[in-house]
Amino acid sequence: MDQKILIVVTNGGEFRKVGWRTGLWFSELTHFWDVAEAAGYAMDIASPAGGNVPIDPESLVISEMATAFGLEGAVSKHYRDRAYMDRLEHTLRVADVEPADYAAIYLAGGHGALFDFADSPDLAKLVADFYEADRIVSAVCHGPSGLLNVRLSSGDYLVAGKQLTGFSWSEEKGVKRDAAVPFSLEERLQRAGADYRKAVIPFVSYVVEDGRLITGQNPGSAHAVGEAVVKRLRADGALSG
Repeated sequence: MDQKILIVVTNGGEFRKVGWRTGLWFSELTHFWDVAEAAGYAMDIASPAGGNVPIDPESLVISEMATAFGLEGAVSKHYRDRAYMDRLEHTLRVADVEPADYAAIYLAGGHGALFDFADSPDLAKLVADFYEADRIVSAVCHGPSGLLNVRLSSGDYLVAGKQLTGFSWSEEKGVKRDAAVPFSLEERLQRAGADYRKAVIPFVSYVVEDGRLITGQNPGSAHAVGEAVVKRLRADGALSG
């Protein structure tokens, strides 16, 4: 299959107000990766600054617990794979990415994304280029922070009037990060004009599709976002064929 997917991850490794460690929520990368890889898609990983990507240590807890009980989960499998982890030492810089090389973009989350996705003009331009070239734009959890400042050639915000989701404020309180984050993603998306949606029950898998824009609410939604992206890519391929 000649279509490729670009995955964008964060370089942010610290809650600046409190000094706690953060970064990429690892399963939001690996769960999406496994779905897309099984469907035959190749992927590249980029980040706003390029190079090394920090991993939120709490995102590895489940993997460590599974390993302790002799279970090799998907997250643990990738974490123990040296070649896979080397990808996160040498990510592409988003400013150097050519959108024409990819059929879709996926913004993975983790709290680190709140500290560099929204403030990256290079990422905003890249996402706009993808969307205006009729390519799929997808994101999960805190990944939609990379959509906040995306303006289209019309001058409108990409998210304006769009149905989408992202990590909710109730979930932020649930993980006790409400005092540490720089802003409420739910509120900022609404202020930008998005038709923000969320599941009735926090932390359950929840995906919203609005045409070529596909978003998931929380880490548990990454697998379903991957399935939705693959389904859309196959449908688009069938239509173009």
